[in-house]
Amino acid sequence: MSTETNKAIARRLVDAINTDNEAAFLEVLVPDVVDHYSLPGLPPGREGWNMNRKILRAAFPDCHWHEEDLFAEGDRVMVRATLRGTHLGDFLGIPPTGNAITVSNIHIVRIANGKIVEHWGHGDDMGMMRQLGALA
Repeated sequence: MSTETNKAIARRLVDAINTDNEAAFLEVLVPDVVDHYSLPGLPPGREGWNMNRKILRAAFPDCHWHEEDLFAEGDRVMVRATLRGTHLGDFLGIPPTGNAITVSNIHIVRIANGKIVEHWGHGDDMGMMRQLGALA
């Protein structure tokens, strides 16, 4: 697949998350997708990544990923994005604070046959915890 096609697949994933479109989200992932940035205790594969998405959406119902940069090389696409949202639901044991968050992230996906087969991510998790008041 071309790098432009792979970029479009990565953008479809982000769009599905931003619009809370579960069917579109699941459509771009293979069932046994390997997610190297999953929350602890979630099952592997598409099921676990979808649970992760639901946990985030429940805690931050207005969450939105804004694409800052998107690069593709071969079968990999890198997205640098900013997550913004309001903490209105429980998140990892932290009760709702009403705080707005802004979190920088970098995500890399590997694509094969038009589907995402692997994901790596890195986000400013400590910064998010500070914004939620969970860390000083």
